[in-house]
Amino acid sequence: MSDYVKNLLRFCLIILIQELILNKINLRWWSNPAGFPVFVPYVYPLFILLLPIETPVWLMLILGLVTGLTVDTFNSTAGMHAMATVLIAYLRTNVLAALMPKHLSEYPGQSPNVKNMGWVPFLVYCGFLILIHHTVFFLVELWSVNNIAYLLLKIVASAITSLLFIVVYLLLFTKQAVQRSA
Repeated sequence: MSDYVKNLLRFCLIILIQELILNKINLRWWSNPAGFPVFVPYVYPLFILLLPIETPVWLMLILGLVTGLTVDTFNSTAGMHAMATVLIAYLRTNVLAALMPKHLSEYPGQSPNVKNMGWVPFLVYCGFLILIHHTVFFLVELWSVNNIAYLLLKIVASAITSLLFIVVYLLLFTKQAVQRSA
């Protein structure tokens, strides 16, 4: 199957998971209504994070805009998701360059994943960009820093939960490297 078809199917699967499942569950870490804020884990940025390494930045920006606008359409959020997703699409190449042991041109036809990066660098890569995404999104959503503690709590709790759902997605929907004994 071509990379274009795989990425189109991944896009559809991630958007469906986000809109049909994750947006329907409101998570609270405490049962106390005055406790942690209600939040929804956002895994749709994973589409941008898993695109092939050699994807040019201009195409990454267009795909980030399309991904964000698709989620905005379902959620009636007027471009907030698009803004956050375009930002991480722009930053993605620099973050990868900082984390990958070799120059990015030495990974032809590969996507960032656990197999070629390892768990820790991959989770740092995802975690950093998810944290940036959530920070921008919630800053625009709340449009205030009057209650900075609430904002920080919402950003951190949502980013951690999103990262957990991303790990679950990776474990369920990606091929794991099978180690053979010698």
